[in-house]
Amino acid sequence: MAAKLLKLQARTDYVDEVYKVLLDAISEGSLAPGARITQEEIAEQLAVSRSPVLQALRLLKKDGLVQDAPGRGLLVAPLDATWIGHLYEIRGALDSLAASLAAARGATLDKTLISKGRRASKGDDVKAMIDADWAFHSAIYRASGNPLIEQTAHLHWVHLRRVMGAVLQSSAQRKSIWDEHAAIFDAITAGDAAAAVELTNLHTHRARENLVKRLGEVLADDTSNASAHVRV
Repeated sequence: MAAKLLKLQARTDYVDEVYKVLLDAISEGSLAPGARITQEEIAEQLAVSRSPVLQALRLLKKDGLVQDAPGRGLLVAPLDATWIGHLYEIRGALDSLAASLAAARGATLDKTLISKGRRASKGDDVKAMIDADWAFHSAIYRASGNPLIEQTAHLHWVHLRRVMGAVLQSSAQRKSIWDEHAAIFDAITAGDAAAAVELTNLHTHRARENLVKRLGEVLADDTSNASAHVRV
């Protein structure tokens, strides 16, 4: 396990904290696809007992983020561009519905969502970029007035975080993403449901195409590097 995890402060229940630390590491790519992980290593690095680590790993396995490794332990589940494409089809439907309902309700969104997102996109903190993106979209989900939209979207975002983490580290699309977010923001604020849906559909389509394409390049690079390592 190559990732260096920070020790957690003393508490009686660490399951949620361990889960979040591991989820962030997987999303940011410090725990890369295929990386082998064990309870002992994680417990030692986080300075916690094996019990909360075991429970956190079970949750990650249930979410499909880790899987059984050959022999002993677990490994980070591989990324699959086709499956990510399917996820974006679901996300697109949810985002369009949320944008339409939010605009129709005359919802008011926080203007700082855009400024914070633009600021994050100019830095090197991948986690901050992902968090800013999630904050923007979840604000629209909440503004829709339908709590089931955010609940359903959250099930898929744990996986979308992974592919975003893989591509945002070297993506040239960061500025255009927040330009598109700003346009969606303006349409919702203006109460223009038709424009909000059209812009959201365009944004989701572009995001899906860019992410799937870039993910394919990342996976190809990983395969090439692995092959080169074997030849050496």
